[in-house]
Amino acid sequence: MIEPIALEVSTGDIEQLATGMNLMWALTVTFLIFFMHAGFAMLEAGQVRSKNVANQLTKNMLTWAVGIFVFFVIGMGISNNVGAALGGGDAGPLTMFGEGSFDWAMWLFSAVFAMTAATIVSGAVAGRAKLRAYVTYTFLLAAVIYPVVAAMVWYAPGGEPILASFGFSDFAGGMVVHGVGGVAGLTAAWILGARMDKYNEDGSVNIIPGHSMTFAVLGTLILCFGWFGFNVGTAATVVDVDAGAAAGEVVGLADFEYVGSVAMVTALGMGLGAIGASSVSLAINGKVDTLYVANGMLAGLVGVTGPTDLITPMGAIAIGFLAGAQLPIVFKLVDERLNIDDVCAVFPVHGSAGMLGLIVYPLWSIEGTAIGGGVVAGGILSIEASAFAPQIVGVAVITVWTVVATAAVWGAFKAIGQARVTPEHERDGLDVAEHGVDTYPEFGKPDIAADGGHALDDGVRTDGGEPTDARRSSSELCSDGGRPNDGEIKMVTAIVRPDRLGAVKQSLAEAGAPSLTVTNVSGRGSQPAKKGQWRGEEYTVDLHQKVKIECVVADIPAEAVVDAICEGANTGEPGDGKVFVTPVERAVQIRTGKTGTDAV
Repeated sequence: MIEPIALEVSTGDIEQLATGMNLMWALTVTFLIFFMHAGFAMLEAGQVRSKNVANQLTKNMLTWAVGIFVFFVIGMGISNNVGAALGGGDAGPLTMFGEGSFDWAMWLFSAVFAMTAATIVSGAVAGRAKLRAYVTYTFLLAAVIYPVVAAMVWYAPGGEPILASFGFSDFAGGMVVHGVGGVAGLTAAWILGARMDKYNEDGSVNIIPGHSMTFAVLGTLILCFGWFGFNVGTAATVVDVDAGAAAGEVVGLADFEYVGSVAMVTALGMGLGAIGASSVSLAINGKVDTLYVANGMLAGLVGVTGPTDLITPMGAIAIGFLAGAQLPIVFKLVDERLNIDDVCAVFPVHGSAGMLGLIVYPLWSIEGTAIGGGVVAGGILSIEASAFAPQIVGVAVITVWTVVATAAVWGAFKAIGQARVTPEHERDGLDVAEHGVDTYPEFGKPDIAADGGHALDDGVRTDGGEPTDARRSSSELCSDGGRPNDGEIKMVTAIVRPDRLGAVKQSLAEAGAPSLTVTNVSGRGSQPAKKGQWRGEEYTVDLHQKVKIECVVADIPAEAVVDAICEGANTGEPGDGKVFVTPVERAVQIRTGKTGTDAV
């Protein structure tokens, strides 16, 4: 039997262990928040056109790359020193170079919040902002704009942040992070102007759909996952040495006393945001728009992020629902009334939702007077009237600062002609113009599929057609004894439905057509236009996806090929397509140099 051994542990050892636990928790949630950048990248990439995807992904990566450097070198220092100056604290170093392990961990935790605010802006200016202008703005946001806001609410070493001393509260960044990002995005989009062809001369809106709903929803769910780190992680102290000493113990339980409440509020806000946006979408459009559901989840999360430690369960339900419900309404206001081209709806998702949550939270404050407590624990309402004024003032101050600072930066870019790309570059797409890459090199390009096959030794064709004896003369293939196509080479071109391609290939193989080329195309004709929907708004799809089949024949009658295509492509409905027969002046086989009918 192993004898138990008593270990002597000093108070200092326990304090070190407590510090290690706190650091481990803080860094874990920091990494979780960092993963939200993958969510932002997917969400924004899905909402832009295919020609701008690489540009959007690049902006998201550079946001982190530039922002994290700037926030280390000067951003955190400015935040601490501005906070101390405004809140009566102590001045400190401007950089993080001389700090220690614990301070560096806390800096990184602060930095991921700053980078979240910065990356939100990229979604608003997508499709037309110059990369250098956006990167420069990210530099200034991480160095000055965000640090000043954080200083007024969170950071004032040795003192109390000025807005916090007034009574303003923002637990996890509903306004400090998301409000700043949403307001900055709206301001930048306003200064920059709309994308080409977004608005008509009379102010009416042309819908420009994003290229991938799948990416947008995937990004949303990644963000929702990371958000638990964002909110719950803000309770970033597991144990508190000072609290333990005050209670006559070595250590005491710290913020984890309310971590369950924060997690509950976060989850409810997410769900009710989706329900709120779905309900309004259904009421306005008669349909539940998928993108509104996704954006609504995020708006609900933003709505409860600011007061997540201060509201009752009923407050989480109400604020989450209201934040989601306002999203379609505010988006339509921005898009159709103000004519501001907010591509990824960053203001209704992050700006107005963050404002709403912080302003109305006193209706459901855990410190308020409960109304209906006998019906629902915590009350249907729980009003803390004294909290309204500080919240309104805090939101207003942060909004004014963000608008002024952002307008100054983007206004300067615009004044010197460096804010947006040229019309030619915008028309071509920023992937090529700004980066020289094509995100989808085969998308919309000729997809060649040669199905003619070749003759094997046993005469079996790989395309399913009947074997043809190479020794048969061309005249044997024509019922009137003449040469097929009067000895000429013919090009048979058909535009057919994509879903009929297999049947057409089979028909051509049975007719003995030697080869064919298939290209993805789009066009319009007798087939009726279809209606699509993007963020609740309908648009017309009058260019239908088709395939173009080209078949060059010499020894096989062109009419036989035409008949085969018609047999395979015919459905009896408008939009089946057309077939064209044209003469080929000359043909050359590249490998052998054969010409004329021998080449075919």
